[in-house]
Amino acid sequence: MDMQAPSQPRTKVWFDGACPLCIREIGVMKRLDRQGAIDFVDVSASADPSCPIDQSELLARFHAEENGRVLSGAEAFAAMWRAIPVLRPLGLISRNRAVLAVLERLYILFLRVRPRLQKLLR
Repeated sequence: MDMQAPSQPRTKVWFDGACPLCIREIGVMKRLDRQGAIDFVDVSASADPSCPIDQSELLARFHAEENGRVLSGAEAFAAMWRAIPVLRPLGLISRNRAVLAVLERLYILFLRVRPRLQKLLR
């Protein structure tokens, strides 16, 4: 009889593999994710059939799934951080509504300059 330990809930992160900025950031996150707790899914070429979010929305805004919940924006980043031990404290602090609200505002500002940053990195 096989007595494997139950697998831990995984975090799934959808990212734009055609975005040079996203590729760099996800590269850093993959290196930090030494335990392999995150499934990184590139949705630039095709949609992920397991994702309930439309591909165009996935490409426009950062999304992650944590414990079965699909999250977006700063909340999705916080979920990713919680899955990586070295970033976990930041992810836990982000559960505070005030902290998350500030991070979301910063993320919205970032989205406004993202196209210019992408052009610089191409």
